[in-house]
Amino acid sequence: MYHTEQQGFVTFAQNTDQVDYLKLAYVQAMNVKLTQKHNKFAVIVDKNTLSYVTDQHRKVFDYVIEITNDQSSDSARFANEWQVFHLTPFKETIKLESDLLFTRSIDHWWDTFRLRDIVLSTGCRNYHDELSDVRIYRQFFDDNELPDVYNGLMYFRYSRTAADFFRKAEQVFSNWDDLKDHALKNCREDSPSTDVLYGITAQLIGPELCTLPSADFINFVHMKPRINGWQEQSKWFETVQSEVDGDMIRINNLNQYSPVHYFNKDYITDEMVTEYEFRSGIN
Repeated sequence: MYHTEQQGFVTFAQNTDQVDYLKLAYVQAMNVKLTQKHNKFAVIVDKNTLSYVTDQHRKVFDYVIEITNDQSSDSARFANEWQVFHLTPFKETIKLESDLLFTRSIDHWWDTFRLRDIVLSTGCRNYHDELSDVRIYRQFFDDNELPDVYNGLMYFRYSRTAADFFRKAEQVFSNWDDLKDHALKNCREDSPSTDVLYGITAQLIGPELCTLPSADFINFVHMKPRINGWQEQSKWFETVQSEVDGDMIRINNLNQYSPVHYFNKDYITDEMVTEYEFRSGIN
């Protein structure tokens, strides 16, 4: 299975008592199939989540890959993300967080991604499609002068540069206690979130090797409240007008043309799953 196909999308789905990440990945896979020409899709799961994978899921997932070296815990489900380089079945991979949806094709992005062996998305957008200058969620990045990277959408290909990046990410993760106590400012994370892990790794290997800030379209709409000018709230879609019309997502009557990182996991309802299944011809 190792690098058996040229290109495709990958996400992780490790269920918790609170979140059915497999359901999110299932909807995302259908979304990718409906919006993208190059649409092979792999989901990476732990042993427990694998037990919930059904024949219905397998109609959409081209690959279901079990993590054999599971380093996650209930408090750090993202601990396996650095292993994606070794787990992907693709020579070229777009890795997504499972709570992200496309509203149109990004097939033309592949050509831009290929300018680097690895590309982390930089910055994010609000639902007005404006690049956000809100830093309340990025204080750690600013304090430590890290590149403003997001792992919600990233690209890498099988290459020495990408191998070095993920090897360094593993080292940062393994040495986290020492780093947070002695090398980092104002660190409050007992385990590094993937954004933090990749931000530090990018700084160590050189942002010029793993970002393309001149390609300012390689990012996504982030639905965290402050980015969009709202006070903190548990579910933005319960207080803000939102609708899905085919592939298009509208927020306060504004069409979203960038990928949407909806953030609140309850955004995906059973009704939405059924609608995606209908549109995908799955029964």
